[in-house]
Amino acid sequence: MRMQLRTRFTFTVIFLLVILVGMILLVIEKREVRAVFNAEMSRGVLIAQNIAQLNLEPFLFWDEEGVGRNIEEQIDKYLLYVVFYDRYNRPFVANESIRDYVEIYQRSHLGDDVLEDDHYIAETRFEDPVNGRIRSILEIEVPIFAGGTPRRWGSIKIGLSLEEMHSVIRKTRLMLILIGLVGLLSGVMGAALLARRITDPLNKLVEGTVQISRGDFSQQISIDSADEIGDLARSFNDMSRQLKRTRIKMEEANKKLVQAEKLASIGRISASIAHEIRNPLTSVKLNIQKISESTRLSELEQDHLSLSQRGIHQIENFVKEMLNFTRSAQLNVDFFQLEQILDESVKMIINRLEMKKIELSMDLPADLPAILVDGDRLRQVILNILSNGIDAVEEGGRINISAALVEENRERRLSILIEDDGRGISEADWENIFEPFFTKKASGIGLGLANARKIIEQHGGTLKIAPKHGKGAAFEILIPYKEKP
Repeated sequence: MRMQLRTRFTFTVIFLLVILVGMILLVIEKREVRAVFNAEMSRGVLIAQNIAQLNLEPFLFWDEEGVGRNIEEQIDKYLLYVVFYDRYNRPFVANESIRDYVEIYQRSHLGDDVLEDDHYIAETRFEDPVNGRIRSILEIEVPIFAGGTPRRWGSIKIGLSLEEMHSVIRKTRLMLILIGLVGLLSGVMGAALLARRITDPLNKLVEGTVQISRGDFSQQISIDSADEIGDLARSFNDMSRQLKRTRIKMEEANKKLVQAEKLASIGRISASIAHEIRNPLTSVKLNIQKISESTRLSELEQDHLSLSQRGIHQIENFVKEMLNFTRSAQLNVDFFQLEQILDESVKMIINRLEMKKIELSMDLPADLPAILVDGDRLRQVILNILSNGIDAVEEGGRINISAALVEENRERRLSILIEDDGRGISEADWENIFEPFFTKKASGIGLGLANARKIIEQHGGTLKIAPKHGKGAAFEILIPYKEKP
């Protein structure tokens, strides 16, 4: 039968509490009983000494009648008998009711060599002559010394009833039992609360673990206690976040693996295309050029040859883009001024900007430092993005380029933002446009932006679409910034 942790914990604590409280009460009870008994013995010795002192003078003069009269006056329900003995341990006088008890009356327990502070104490039983009830008594005998005499004159023996002492002991035991029950009840309640305090967070952790086992790594346990349970909850939350980050990294790694497989496929296709197309294409291109130089061709024939040359040029660009995308060329980095790279990029597309009357503006800080990049490759990225922007905007549109140094994950980076007011990109395609061969252009092959992202990632940076207010699209390039020595 399965028992819950809270039940087992509660029962275990109750069992330990019962043992602990029982042991404590047992020790306290023994100490209290011993203390009461010692107090009773001390009281009995004092009573015997007081009776001896009160009857010292008649005892010294052997006034049996006077001593006997004084004894009878002091007998009560607690002082059951008094017996005086002479120096030879012979009974001298006793109360009337004890004389029939020969064992008590005739027997003295002190010898001749006792000192003044010596005494005899024993717990025994005595049959009450009044009602015949067996009573527990404390029998005490002390010596009697007269002033200035080294030898004792006799002794006095008394019998004290222990009923009062037993009554005190019973009350003490009852009080200890009540205290134990209260302590046990408090302990049980505390154990139940403690079990709940421990098991409730554990139940939350179990529920969170079940959710994580189902793939939900967003689980967070809200426990703020500053103890081991709180530490466990915080460790669980850290584990959950770590698992979430790990899953994201695995997804990114899978994407990169798929990308690598695509690149491998593209590389094989590109090598085949380069081998199968480039050589015969070059021959065709040269032959068309020779034929086009002939003066005997008509204008219509020249137009057809020009169309063929443009088609060959387009095929060459296609092969070139595929080869560039599949190559993992090593970066040739150096420190460049961003303004210089942007100016050179704009010069290469100035004719296209003027044809569509596009206004290009730049917003660059005056103190922008040099950056460590491959200038040619970064220029290729900017040209690709600007070319896409020119295709996207209408005649008379706008393109803006801005840059700034930003802090990201405790790392300084150069941010290059290229914005246009063209038709924009739907949010569903924000990641797809960086996939190889994804394009919505009639004449494109979909490798430009994929190649651009690859180049930026080679620099240790990122290329992404940035949110933009209004129509158009915005591309942000983030490159790690390193200061020039």
